[in-house]
Amino acid sequence: MTTHKEAQNSEQVNKQILEKYDRESITRHIAEGPIKYFIAAICIFYSLFHLYITFNPMPALLQRAVHVGVGFGLIFLIFPASKSSSRAKVAWYDWIWMLLSLSGIAYLLYAYQDIVTSRGGMANQVDIIFSIITVICVLEGSRRITGWILPILASIFLIYPFVSHLDFMPDRLLTRPYDMGDIFGQLFLKTEGLYSTAIGASVTFIFLFILFGAFLARSGMGQLFNDLALALAGHKQGGPAKVAVLSSGFMGSINGSALSNVVSTGAFTIPLMKKVGYHRDFAGAVEASASVGGQILPPIMGASAFIMAETTGVKYGTIALAALLPAVLYYLGVIAQVHFRAGRRDLKGIAKESLPRIKEVMKVRGHMLLPIVFLIVLLMKNVPVGYAAAYTIGFTVLISMLRPETRMGIKDILGALEDGARQSLAVMAACAVVGVIIGVVSLTSFGTVMTSSIVTLGAGSLLLTLILTMLASMVLGMGLPSIPAYIITATMAAPALAGFDIPILSAHMFVFYFGIFANITPPVCLAAFAGAGIAGGDPMKTGFQSLKLALAGFIVPFMFIYNPTMLMIDPTGLAVTAKEFPLPPIMDIAIVALTSITGIIGLSAAVEGYFKGLMNPVTRIILASGALLLIYPETITDIIGGVLVFGIMAFNIKANKSNNKPIEVTTI
Repeated sequence: MTTHKEAQNSEQVNKQILEKYDRESITRHIAEGPIKYFIAAICIFYSLFHLYITFNPMPALLQRAVHVGVGFGLIFLIFPASKSSSRAKVAWYDWIWMLLSLSGIAYLLYAYQDIVTSRGGMANQVDIIFSIITVICVLEGSRRITGWILPILASIFLIYPFVSHLDFMPDRLLTRPYDMGDIFGQLFLKTEGLYSTAIGASVTFIFLFILFGAFLARSGMGQLFNDLALALAGHKQGGPAKVAVLSSGFMGSINGSALSNVVSTGAFTIPLMKKVGYHRDFAGAVEASASVGGQILPPIMGASAFIMAETTGVKYGTIALAALLPAVLYYLGVIAQVHFRAGRRDLKGIAKESLPRIKEVMKVRGHMLLPIVFLIVLLMKNVPVGYAAAYTIGFTVLISMLRPETRMGIKDILGALEDGARQSLAVMAACAVVGVIIGVVSLTSFGTVMTSSIVTLGAGSLLLTLILTMLASMVLGMGLPSIPAYIITATMAAPALAGFDIPILSAHMFVFYFGIFANITPPVCLAAFAGAGIAGGDPMKTGFQSLKLALAGFIVPFMFIYNPTMLMIDPTGLAVTAKEFPLPPIMDIAIVALTSITGIIGLSAAVEGYFKGLMNPVTRIILASGALLLIYPETITDIIGGVLVFGIMAFNIKANKSNNKPIEVTTI
């Protein structure tokens, strides 16, 4: 009884932590009654609608409007106006909000032919009224589900075209006057505002992959990842931390939410890490850095890859392949630091007899890996992404039937359809509110001003421009989910790199990385704060530990800018806007992979101050220097770096061959 009570208390604490840092987790819980079934029915309809339009598309503006209107209607029914609002019933005013959300769809469906033919997209008074209603609904709905940052940012951008012609504006920000028709017509009647490419990706790609994740979850995929990670790494030195890295990486790639991933997997892995001797700040940081890294891990990359494909025009398969080696290097850096920390403190793994066996895990649930393989095969064969996702959902249901532990009945299928709709709302809301920013940037010259400012400050130096772009991306990405962080940074910061002949894929991948890693970069590092809450650690110390664990993620983007071979593309002789790239020579890829992997391992050892034994500060500095030279993709630096790294490692192995066992240290 005590154990059960402790488990309940722990679950309650974790729920409170998630609600503190993740606005998306604050939902109503209507236990019974017609309203519960009404909401469930709309969610199921919403999912079925997206499956239907995959094979029977509507005009882009209309299907995006339905995606947004019904989605925000659900938000007002599911998410209370504030933390103090009732969670047991829908407030009367939320029914009004829902109707207002649906009114925009109704109007567009009614007036669509007139808008696109007779008026050519020019806004009249009625258009403006419904546009204002829809924008207000988007701002309020996104506030409820994503927090205050995005709506405030969007509101600032929305004010800009109203005042951009006034005398008090700086010269660089001055524009011609815009009237209400210009502004709200841009946002409501065109696919460059609320219904931008971001919402286009959400309706055609992202929703289906979130739905796919919901079907996997209902079939027990989370349990498979946890058991598989335990079986593979649980018994190793410092095993629980390696389990956290593996399971969080797998789950983070699929579910796309670093915060919820920290809490869901961290509730299991963080206590295990503390139990074997990891400091609580380090344990929270491991979970945070591993969960955030899932966003850069193919094949799904937390759905951001589909936004990138839509934004750049580069094929999804090319993006996923380009992301592979950098993601491997990132996770290798995290696991290596975890391993060296365990060696430094002589931390053991979990007793092998208490862990699941790989054979048993694969026998019971291993077949559920087949849908992911099936998806990858479809994408490699260039099956349209939406079709691939829809086919894989059906394949998942069929494969789940092979074992009773994973079998999905009608109730599970309906539950997955409902879960997918609910889980998609945060992404949809973020994409819609970012559409306000995109609309204003498209209407005015603000994007050009931002780009030219970065280029001017960079003073013609690629390195300085990269650093400024990195800082801009991290500031823009602070406190935001990965998808809106990428969309904003891609709009504002990525174009600054075009003047240096950086391929569009490399530029977007660069800002994508730094927009994501803002989540573990102090002072605003929500994923690290959530990890600290579960571990009982200090939030800022956990943030800095996360930053150190993610060190590879801050170095690798600079490296693939200077040598695109790391992205497995060869842009030689191609325009910066090229959408397709040949593969570099296999030997070049192998050399880059080998040297960068060796460099990341050496850098991790230097950061932790341990390789087969403790290292003094001078040795660590030499090792770190050699590692950075190896990571830098040039032949001469590879030779010098290799000599330094292998020399220091050989010296340390020899010096510690008959040395004492690793000693306990009290620092984190």
